[in-house]
Amino acid sequence: MQDTGWLGWIWFAGIMMIVMGAFNAIEGLVGLFRGEYYVANGEQVIVFDLTTWGWITLLLGVLVALAGAALLSGAAWARVLTVILAAVNAVAQLAFVSVHPVWSTIVITLCVLVIWAVVVHGSEAAATLESSSR
Repeated sequence: MQDTGWLGWIWFAGIMMIVMGAFNAIEGLVGLFRGEYYVANGEQVIVFDLTTWGWITLLLGVLVALAGAALLSGAAWARVLTVILAAVNAVAQLAFVSVHPVWSTIVITLCVLVIWAVVVHGSEAAATLESSSR
């Protein structure tokens, strides 16, 4: 199969997952070490206290970044994992929307773009990888 211009969307998705993962990890670290920065209504963001939320966000950030790196390899399992983690990340940002509404909206939009790119154009990455290995 010949490379198409749409293959760039998979690269975009992988790089955005790495960037979003890094930002999530930073958000989690800030929640852990400087929790007062995020306090909107008392000591809780939705259900968890800020320490728990910080650990969850940090772990999610690491997983999202690793999924983005794996996506760049073209593996089918990485596409599935990327879609799942992008959806989880988008939902997790809803807990953050009361603290930083603009940032959460941007991240949710990027998650939707990543999901779209992987679902619509993921097979092109696999086909290109197969043709290059021959």
